[in-house]
Amino acid sequence: CNTKNVELVKSLSADIVIDYQTQDFRKTEQRFELILDAVGKSSFKACKPLLTEKGIYISTELGKNAENIFPALFTPLYSRKKVVFAVPTIDKDDLKFFKQLIENGEFKPVIDREYTLEQIVEAYKYVETGQKTGNVILRIEQPPINQN
Repeated sequence: CNTKNVELVKSLSADIVIDYQTQDFRKTEQRFELILDAVGKSSFKACKPLLTEKGIYISTELGKNAENIFPALFTPLYSRKKVVFAVPTIDKDDLKFFKQLIENGEFKPVIDREYTLEQIVEAYKYVETGQKTGNVILRIEQPPINQN
C-alpha cells in the first residue's frame, strides 16, 4: 500500500505491510507463504522469487496483458507454487462465517466514498484514478412500493 494507508492496513491485521512508496518489495530477502495483490498492480513473475516453495500468489486481476493466465495454468506442472485468482463465490457456510464476523465486531469494512446512482460517472472516474482506499459505495434508492 502507499504511505498514507500503512496504519489502516496494519489495523486490518496484516502480518507484514510494505509501503511501495518507500520500499521495493522485490528487494526483500524475506519469503512469503502468500502474497495477495488486492489491486492487480503486480504479477506472478515479479512475486515468484518472494514465494516459499509452496507459496501462493493471489491476484484480483489477470495482470497487465493477461500475463498471469499462463503461469496459473502451467506453473503447477513444474513447481509447487501456485497462482490463484480471487473469484468471488459464496455459499451458506460463507454467509454464516461472515454473519459471525459481523456479530462479533470483527468485520471491518473500509468505506472510502459514497455516491448516488445519479453520480455513477463521477464514482467510476474516481475509482479509475486508482487512489481510492477501500470501497466505493453506489447508493441505489428504491422508490416506495405502491400499496393500494
